[in-house]
Amino acid sequence: MLHVIQQVKADYARFPQAQSYDLYAENVYFKDPMNEFRGVARYQRMIGFIEQWFRNIDLELHGVEQPTTDTFITRWTLHFTAPIPWQPRISIPGWSELKLNTSGLICSHIDYWNCSRWAVLKQLFSAT
Repeated sequence: MLHVIQQVKADYARFPQAQSYDLYAENVYFKDPMNEFRGVARYQRMIGFIEQWFRNIDLELHGVEQPTTDTFITRWTLHFTAPIPWQPRISIPGWSELKLNTSGLICSHIDYWNCSRWAVLKQLFSAT
């Protein structure tokens, strides 16, 4: 578990570039307020979309907790510049719950936001 946590911390520091997809089970379950799917290939495509469309991405890690032997929680804020003409800076605070399978791979990655989707959308128009 410690190796996976350390690697996830390193991934956050360089997000979205050079992520460690080998930490994820082939059929990993992913959910956030905008997406829900299974599969590491789909997860890679989602990260690729983020990397392609958003600018100045910074995934700020605030802390990591391990409530059980197979689960850890990361607390973070995602910052990025939206790809619209006035380029507003968006911040989404949240946390992720990651669970490991018996092989030590991440089999579930669920992201929660500390704000509503509407609050995120309003940021597009609050800073001009």
